[in-house]
Amino acid sequence: MARNPNPQGKGGSTVLATLDDQRGALAEVPPKHIEQVTTELFTSMFVLESDFRFQPVPDKSYYLYRKPEGFWLGITPPRMMREAVGGRFIGVCTLQTDMTWTLELAEDVAADAAFMDWLAAKRRDFEDRLGEAETVDDVLPVYERRFAFYRRASAFAVAHSLGRSMTQSGISGLSYDEARGL
Repeated sequence: MARNPNPQGKGGSTVLATLDDQRGALAEVPPKHIEQVTTELFTSMFVLESDFRFQPVPDKSYYLYRKPEGFWLGITPPRMMREAVGGRFIGVCTLQTDMTWTLELAEDVAADAAFMDWLAAKRRDFEDRLGEAETVDDVLPVYERRFAFYRRASAFAVAHSLGRSMTQSGISGLSYDEARGL
């Protein structure tokens, strides 16, 4: 039996280990059409813009809240969190096995015309950014300096996953308009 020369992991890089875990957690990622890529990228970036300081786990539900100072993602469901403490409950977020995020809006949020208009404007801005980029790959969040560590690692995983999907579908390296034309 081989002996581990570093059983306590001293000197090991937790940053590299976390990034490797994020990348290694990817299931086989299928090729995706540009509409699916952009929807998953928009949703994932929307979730990752929220404050959180924990390592999310695939196939687990998290809860998105909005306070006056911004969005935050937590593990506490709204039935256990008063609005005065957590803010407005926005919806349930799930980290998929391909490291992209889904968001199911709460019924009252989905019925809130002002919120939905705000979200639609945010999506239009995102699509404008896609249209202005030389390639869709340029919009992937490879490194987001403004994010805290686990948000940054999650953004890296989203970029890696969607980059692999785009390569498999033949849209990597194409502009948004070129990819939509396929």
